[in-house]
Amino acid sequence: MSENSPTLRLSHATLAVRDIDRMVAFYTEVLGFHVTNRGEPMPGGGSMAFISQDPNEHHQIVMVEMAEPAPQEFMMLDHLAFRTGTLDDLRIIGERLVAGGVTDVTPISHGNAWSLYFTDPEGNGLECFVDSPFHVAQPYADGLDLSTSDDEIEATTREKLTGLPEFKSFAEWRDAAAARFSSPSN
Repeated sequence: MSENSPTLRLSHATLAVRDIDRMVAFYTEVLGFHVTNRGEPMPGGGSMAFISQDPNEHHQIVMVEMAEPAPQEFMMLDHLAFRTGTLDDLRIIGERLVAGGVTDVTPISHGNAWSLYFTDPEGNGLECFVDSPFHVAQPYADGLDLSTSDDEIEATTREKLTGLPEFKSFAEWRDAAAARFSSPSN
């Protein structure tokens, strides 16, 4: 690995599930996770549940209800996600993917994160992302243009999120989640 390699930290897993209500009940009632958002169906998948035990992580697991397993090339529904530190790190990763011959790189803004989705040589889904300073109800997906400056990306993201459900700073979301997660009634 070269000296200029961004550090990647495993962040969350996305699971294709058959019975989302049963799975959410198991993870919340048996393992102590909290639902941070439930989402409407998205293309290629069914209902989504975002769960976490950590107020610094909007989600540690995403469950996507599916009648059949997702095709390997559709990596948004079945992937490993790695957090990196800056948008420049994400740009470096994008450049390395292109230089390495990866042709299926998909940049996406989730509002709370800016991501690159792609597959490895065997078709396994991967996501590298950097947190944004915002929170918005999930699922949320929009385009991302990494050729623009950090300030432009942040301003564009803020403009598109303002007025959407749960829009606030991530710090505000984290503080509310910490209080909710520590409440004995949850």
